[in-house]
Amino acid sequence: MSKVCEWCGSAKIKKMDKTVYWELPDGTRAVEIKETPSIQCLDCQMIYQEEALIKQIEDQLFLVNTKNLPKVFTYKKLMAEERMLKRNYFDFSDLEGY
Repeated sequence: MSKVCEWCGSAKIKKMDKTVYWELPDGTRAVEIKETPSIQCLDCQMIYQEEALIKQIEDQLFLVNTKNLPKVFTYKKLMAEERMLKRNYFDFSDLEGY
């Protein structure tokens, strides 16, 4: 977890679980993901998810059969879904140094 707010730089942040809404990679619908690890800034009041967590969610939604997902589920349920591929072979962000 970062030690300061990504929006205002305040050190007054706390971890919490929040509901987020996400569009599926194929664009067919949006889903509600409950109990998603989030950060709240006590100064600017922004509530957000860290970049690493956003990447985890996006990768998982890309790798699972989203047709099997209900409209509402928890973050833990999403991360426990069986993947169709081992990893996101279309993510080239790890190759930036090449």
